[in-house]
Amino acid sequence: MSDKKTIFVTGIGTGIGKTIVSAVLVEKLKADYWKPVQSGDLADSDSIKVKQLVSNKRSHFFPETYQLTQPFSPHKSAALDGITIEATKFVLPNTENDLIIEGAGGLMVPLNDDFLIIDLIKQLNAEVVLVSRNYLGSINHTLLSIFALKQRQIPVRGIIFNGNNDAYSEDYILKSTNIELLGRLPEFDKPDPGNIIEAGKYIRL
Repeated sequence: MSDKKTIFVTGIGTGIGKTIVSAVLVEKLKADYWKPVQSGDLADSDSIKVKQLVSNKRSHFFPETYQLTQPFSPHKSAALDGITIEATKFVLPNTENDLIIEGAGGLMVPLNDDFLIIDLIKQLNAEVVLVSRNYLGSINHTLLSIFALKQRQIPVRGIIFNGNNDAYSEDYILKSTNIELLGRLPEFDKPDPGNIIEAGKYIRL
């Protein structure tokens, strides 16, 4: 039986650092990468950003299932583009390599009227790496995210804290959820392939 990993990188909200974490994991595992839905900024998409940060020659970058032109929640962006996102269109790329999948926003982001990011994770049968960031309210957002994942019986590989440390917040989250700490990433002023490789040394996966 194959022991390849299928990991879905999701966050406790938008702007948490999923793309940086995805790049670190892709580089560390020499994994493939897939962003199912890109909303807006197609000329500088998350797929493009990750590809620019990854320097190994093994990783393959699969095209998005949906490229939406407007920088809004996917269901709104799709409506403005005159399309409806269909759950059945999301099919795991065919690869023998580990696969890192990057989500859009947080778990409860709608893709259409009755299909959320968390539903997509369940459909793809992926294991979650949750990205958290310390700010006022992040404990609440992190605990709610973990609760939602457990409620759907979605396996959570662990949590990565991105940015400035806050021992009070992080210790509370880890003790109250029993979620494994995979590591912490520093705040990058300008990420580049070199510090992406270096950051991977501090992530356990």
